Amino acid sequence: MQKLDFPEYSFKFKSKENKPAIFSILRKKYLVLNPEEWVRQHCVHFLISEKNYSKDLLNEERQIQVNGILKRYDIVSFSSNGTIELIVECKAPSVNITQQTFDQIARYNMALKADYLMITNGINHYFCQMDYENETYIFLETLPSH
Repeated sequence: MQKLDFPEYSFKFKSKENKPAIFSILRKKYLVLNPEEWVRQHCVHFLISEKNYSKDLLNEERQIQVNGILKRYDIVSFSSNGTIELIVECKAPSVNITQQTFDQIARYNMALKADYLMITNGINHYFCQMDYENETYIFLETLPSH
């Protein structure tokens, strides 16, 4: 798999249905290893190891309803009071992050109301803090640590 712009992490791998699989510490199972999953698993480890997010408050690949349509978010972090603190949108390294990507996470956030947004393709990372009062977001150098 391609080297990403994340620190090195230890992952567990195996073959699943004759395809490489990576172990998800959040879902506690092996998942088919495709480029987007490679980015998603790095991002989970980044949030836990580098930003001190609680593994117990992270969630990945869950369905939400956005404007009556079922969608799946990549990663969400909840605060201890149950509100959503962070939404992460992961793309494969070959996928350029465009305005469309920002529009996608903004649509998810209309339903989820997170404080922070992160968009990554494993190479480029974008971090935003929501400013609901002024109906905008502020780009950050990185996410605040817990």
